[in-house]
Amino acid sequence: PQVQPFLPQWLAQPKRVQKRIQDNLCPIRDVPGIHPRLLKKLQMNGIESFFPVQAEVIPAILQSASNGYLMGRGGFRPRDICVSAPTGSGKTLSFVIPIVQVLLDRVVCHVRALVVLPTKELAQQVSKVFNIYTDGTGLKVVLITGQKSFAKEQEMLVQKKVTGYCSLADIVVATPGRLTDHIRQTPGFSLTQLRFLIVDEADRMIDDMHQNCLNQIVKAAFQVANDSASNMLFQRTKPGPITAASSCSPQIPLQKLLFSATLTQDPEKLQQLDLFQPRLFTSVYSEKKTFGDGTEAEQEINNKYTLPEGLSQCYVPCDLNSKPLLLLHFMLTMKFTRVLCFTNSREASHRLFLLVQAFGGITAAEFSSRLPPRERQKTIKEFEQGKIQLLISTDATARGIDVKGVNYVINYDAPQFIRTYIHRVGRTARAGKVGIAFSLVLRIQERRFLRMLRDAGIQDIKKHPVKGNSLKPLVEQYEGALCKLEKTVK
Repeated sequence: PQVQPFLPQWLAQPKRVQKRIQDNLCPIRDVPGIHPRLLKKLQMNGIESFFPVQAEVIPAILQSASNGYLMGRGGFRPRDICVSAPTGSGKTLSFVIPIVQVLLDRVVCHVRALVVLPTKELAQQVSKVFNIYTDGTGLKVVLITGQKSFAKEQEMLVQKKVTGYCSLADIVVATPGRLTDHIRQTPGFSLTQLRFLIVDEADRMIDDMHQNCLNQIVKAAFQVANDSASNMLFQRTKPGPITAASSCSPQIPLQKLLFSATLTQDPEKLQQLDLFQPRLFTSVYSEKKTFGDGTEAEQEINNKYTLPEGLSQCYVPCDLNSKPLLLLHFMLTMKFTRVLCFTNSREASHRLFLLVQAFGGITAAEFSSRLPPRERQKTIKEFEQGKIQLLISTDATARGIDVKGVNYVINYDAPQFIRTYIHRVGRTARAGKVGIAFSLVLRIQERRFLRMLRDAGIQDIKKHPVKGNSLKPLVEQYEGALCKLEKTVK
């Protein structure tokens, strides 16, 4: 018999969030406790209703700071929050709104919220959203990702005055590497007043061993300040058992908010995050299906991940030589537009890009860490405007980047891990729209690929064979393109 994993209560009985976005929109005025000023901002940005995740998580965060940010509810330490929901379900707004609201009444500028994200693009995206909602409030958002020089970032973070250093940021949005550099090397950059620590794409942060980064943040947050007596009042100590002595001075609590599309269920890994009485909000669950004869059965037994609702999935069995032809066939014969195409490496994406260019007839661009950030932004913009029909990318974009208007995702190289698959195909069919994902799967990979999806509870992928005859018209021009490419490569 299979041993059932024993999960802690919070993982075993999470708060369920509706999966179907469009059927469960919640008017923004129906979510309790949101500041009128923010409601106005939301409407100015064309947001009239919240997605299910936002409607659940925003009140939960607001409640944990209902007595101001200096203490949790009833004087207790607020519980940490984990959110596991599919890509494109509106996770960013669900922490931006409550954090801006909680900090609206702040008097002195200190770093009170820190958002850590795995990539520069994601960090930029989140800081943009923060800037929209802090505009006109006096709250300062600072982005540190290494796109500006270290000294320039230091100037944005702290200012030296006669009385000592003062913070210029209330909310810091950062990538792990750059953040740890500032914690170590920027004098006056202090996290001792930090109230919210938000880790987006949390599973990747755990897996990529940015663990060390999280430890450093927590260490910096509980660092003993050696300056004036005023700070002694709010001196933070590492949370431990409640004693008479530990209860006598108020402490700013540090609350962790974790967000991910594929949050690990592994208690051992989550243990490293040192969460306090966590609450889990998830839209990953199995649904009971009632059959005609009145019996119920659990559908999607081991459904660890959820995919966007409007997504159709197909796979095309093929051999190595026909892969480029299949892509050309989809683009030229089937007239696909706004296609995001994924390869497994920078070299592969570059080669494929050169080949498509040599073939001609398709406006294509490549997107990988080979290109400088400015180029990447420009490429994404042109793709969103429809000037580029085919964007060939590495997995750098698969994570959390919100590219608007992707009609098709093509996995040119079949992904090796289920998480990679989930994140790639989640670039289309976002926010309740529809989209199609095609995976080109070599015949030798077919069994493994289907088993990987089946194990994750993904059953509804269709086989979509393409006949050799339909590729024939492309062969001659393709061979010409290969000769051209050979010269280019040499």
